[in-house]
Amino acid sequence: MRKIICIANQKGGVGKTTTAVNLSACLAVAEKKTLLIDCDSQGNATSGMGVDKRLIQDKNLYHAMIGKISLQEAVIPTQIPNLDLIPSNQDLIGIEVEFIHLEEREKRLRNFLRHLDISYDFVILDCPPSLGFLTINALVASDSLMVPLQCEYFAMEGLGQLLNTLKIVQTRLNPSLSLGGILLTMFDARNLLSHRVSEDIRKHFGSRVFQTVIPRNVRLSESPSHCLPIILYDIRSRGAQSYLELTREFLNCGRI
Repeated sequence: MRKIICIANQKGGVGKTTTAVNLSACLAVAEKKTLLIDCDSQGNATSGMGVDKRLIQDKNLYHAMIGKISLQEAVIPTQIPNLDLIPSNQDLIGIEVEFIHLEEREKRLRNFLRHLDISYDFVILDCPPSLGFLTINALVASDSLMVPLQCEYFAMEGLGQLLNTLKIVQTRLNPSLSLGGILLTMFDARNLLSHRVSEDIRKHFGSRVFQTVIPRNVRLSESPSHCLPIILYDIRSRGAQSYLELTREFLNCGRI
C-alpha cells in the first residue's frame, strides 16, 4: 500500500527540501518506487533533482492543481531509477488566491493522488516554509508528517505552532494523519546548543524523534548547486551516510 509522507516545517532553512530530495533518492536506491512532489513555488526540490525549469513550463504541479492536466501527466522520471518527480515553479505563487472560492480546496491534492495510475511505495511531499494552502493540502493528503528540526533555539519555538496545525488537520480534515517523526538536522557536535536542543526534544518527544541525526556537512550543502542528491554527489560524505542511515531507520521504524 502506498504511503504518503509530508515533510513540513513553517520555518525556512531547516532542511525540508534537503531531506525530501535525499530521502526520496535513498528510498529509490533501496528499490522502493518513490514519487517526490515539489509543493513549493521556489521549486528547489525540482532544481535539486537536476530538472531544467524551462522544460516544465506547461507541465508541473500548478497545471495539475488547476485541472489543466492530470497529475499523472505532470510526472517526470529522474536520473535515479525508481524515482519520479512532479516538479513545480513560480506558477504556484498565486494558487491560494485562485482557489479561494473553491469548495473543499484543502482536499484538492488528496483527490488527485487517489487517481494516480502508477503504483508507488512512497510519495514524498516537499512543503513550502509556511502553514498556508499548499502545506495544508499536503497534510490532508498524507498518512504521516515528518518534521525536520534545526538544532537551534528559534527552530524549537515554531514546532509548537506546527504541531497545533497538525492537531487541527487531524480533527477537521484528516483523522488518519500521524506524526511520523521529528528529524534533527544541521547538528554541530562542537556546538553546546545543538546538544541541548537535541536533549530537550528527545526528552519531550521520546521515540517520535529519529535516532539518526543529520549533521552540518559541506558536501551536503554543495550538492544542490550541482543539481544532485547527495548519494550521487558524494556517497562517502557524512551527509550521504546520514541520509542512508535515516532511510534504514525510516523503513524499519514501524510508525510511518
